Amino acid sequence: MKHLLAITLGLILNSSLLIQNTRADEGMWTLYNLPPQVHELMKSYGFELTPEQLYGGEGALAECVINFSGYCSGVVVSPDGLVFTNHHCGFEAIRSHSTVEHDYMRDGFFAKTFEEELPNENMYVSFMVAQHDITDALTEMGVMALPLTEQAEAVDSIANAWSKLIKEKDATLRLEILPFYEGNKYYATTYRDFRDLRLVFTIPKSMGKFGGETDNWMWPRQTCDFSVFRIYADPKTNGPADYSPDNVPYHPRRWAKISNRGYADGDFSMTIGYPGSTTRYVSSYGIQSQRDGGNEPRAQVRGVKQEVMWRHMTANQAVRIKYDSKYANSSNYWKNSIGMNKCIDSIQLIRQKAEFEKEIQQFVETTGYLKGELDFDVLKSLYDEAIPLYRTITQIRETFFRTNELATRALSVHSGKTVHGDRNDNASLWVQFDDNSDTWDAALDREVYATLLRNYREQIADTKYLPAFYDRIDSLFGGDYQAYVDNVWNNSLLMTNDPIYIYSEAFLNDEGAKMGLDILDLLSQFSPRYSSLVSQIEEQEKLLCAAKLRMEYDKPHYSDANFTMRLSYGKVGGYLLGGQLSDYYTTAPSIYEKMLMGDKQPDYFAEPIMHELFGPTQDYGTYTDPKTKAMQLCFLTNNDITGGNSGSPMFDGRGELIGLAFDGNWDSLASDIFFDSTLARCIGVDIRYVMYMMDRWGHADRLLKETGWTK
Repeated sequence: MKHLLAITLGLILNSSLLIQNTRADEGMWTLYNLPPQVHELMKSYGFELTPEQLYGGEGALAECVINFSGYCSGVVVSPDGLVFTNHHCGFEAIRSHSTVEHDYMRDGFFAKTFEEELPNENMYVSFMVAQHDITDALTEMGVMALPLTEQAEAVDSIANAWSKLIKEKDATLRLEILPFYEGNKYYATTYRDFRDLRLVFTIPKSMGKFGGETDNWMWPRQTCDFSVFRIYADPKTNGPADYSPDNVPYHPRRWAKISNRGYADGDFSMTIGYPGSTTRYVSSYGIQSQRDGGNEPRAQVRGVKQEVMWRHMTANQAVRIKYDSKYANSSNYWKNSIGMNKCIDSIQLIRQKAEFEKEIQQFVETTGYLKGELDFDVLKSLYDEAIPLYRTITQIRETFFRTNELATRALSVHSGKTVHGDRNDNASLWVQFDDNSDTWDAALDREVYATLLRNYREQIADTKYLPAFYDRIDSLFGGDYQAYVDNVWNNSLLMTNDPIYIYSEAFLNDEGAKMGLDILDLLSQFSPRYSSLVSQIEEQEKLLCAAKLRMEYDKPHYSDANFTMRLSYGKVGGYLLGGQLSDYYTTAPSIYEKMLMGDKQPDYFAEPIMHELFGPTQDYGTYTDPKTKAMQLCFLTNNDITGGNSGSPMFDGRGELIGLAFDGNWDSLASDIFFDSTLARCIGVDIRYVMYMMDRWGHADRLLKETGWTK
């Protein structure tokens, strides 16, 4: 530890360049070490900025890109800290401010003054300040020679020590150290977080989520997926500050210029954002694990849950407001899981990966590199044992975790995190749940939980994976799941907001408390073995990645996404859809045509004003594209994106904002594990569509002027 504490910031600055591998257009590139050959290819596509204008130079383009609240991306578009991100990224903030009387989800919202802008608890934006490869420093300390589990502990200690040193120089900064290339490299990234983020503008959900689940992951799209926030700062320092009515709009060094020129087929396009997670280095066995152990059970359980949720939501407006965000989050990866599995099977991805692994195996045998360490037979046997356990864990988590308030409380009460009192006196220990009844509905949650309990039993093949309370459902309630849930809900101490003494007789005999303990006991029976398998698998996957990098040493490589800033480049253009080349943009008549079906298809409902704004007699004026003579809505590029890229700015060759990324197409759903450059596409909302809605629907002249937009 003394050695770790002696490390200085100078070590962080000693970076080494790692060349990353890709085909043209594929890749989620770290910006600080962008390979020169990648920049040259970008220039050949029409990119006009120098590396310093992109990243590292004063006022570089990357400075206006943000991590939005730890789950999305966004872009600063004004000298007063105005932020554009997706509507679905701002969804929970919009929902949390909505009431039956003031339903901003349904009606939209526009703050006409700074004073009307709405603060949001627990939301923030992060600016990346610097990033460096610290692998050499960790190697010198012996960290890289440790097993991955010990490596992670050592890196945590180092991160804490370096964070302390950084904060001594600037208290507004934080340091994060993450593994790259399956743990073969480590990068240190420095961020500055702004914690006062306020809602400024949102259009109605009918437009911000137009097409709903019907159109999700599909092309063509017409969704106007954007919302507007503002960063607030300390009035004295222009730096981060907790929320205060005295805070003032943040004044950034760089903000994005909004383009009104549009784009054409074949034009350069670039996204910069925070892609969440990809596993493209994973083995063929890992892909099978994702398909059978993760995606399939996740889709099955969520499909059952969402049917109940939707029925209650459509019957009651207040319930809909409470669950809009929860339903959207659930259904998004329900459909993603279904689509990914279809893509895996349709392109025979497991077979493709297995054939490539034969090449790597031959390389190891021929060169001796990692021979005796990387063992494909061992990797297969580990996955053979792990996949059934992974499937069961997925079913448990999708059934019991964050699906209803009763189960959530039953599990959290045993976590120890919510316990109050004297730790040396058991009799004094207590928990108390906040009154959060404004976030859930008892009737919906009860039916959801009963339905999930029944479904879990039907899906589990081996009864040893049934929590013990299933015996009580049978013996005391005759197998009636709804009766069991209602009984627990009505009688458990967990569903009150009173203090609960956790060593009292009442608590120890409480069915809700026992139910939570039964679930945790079940997990504890096989979680240690599963964790051991995962650790061994990760070691082999790390070696597999290292072998690939060595075998293809003469090619550029990029690391899997891990929610650090990445660049993706490509071109505007369509793709083969149903055997024919698709259009690369959609226009106003296409959304109006769908709106006319709104009485039969709820996902296409739009208010009368929207029919007027996109109807056949509408004059779009300067919002009409000069080349196509149409009002363009959404467009396609072959940029490489994944979850977390939502809200990422889409730039043209001049570094000007032409759109916001919000989705991929159906054929891109396997992109987390394999990028198919012929089929995978990024869907963005045209920035002119965004400005049109702010202008013609919102009449937000003060915001248009602030961004420099001219009508």
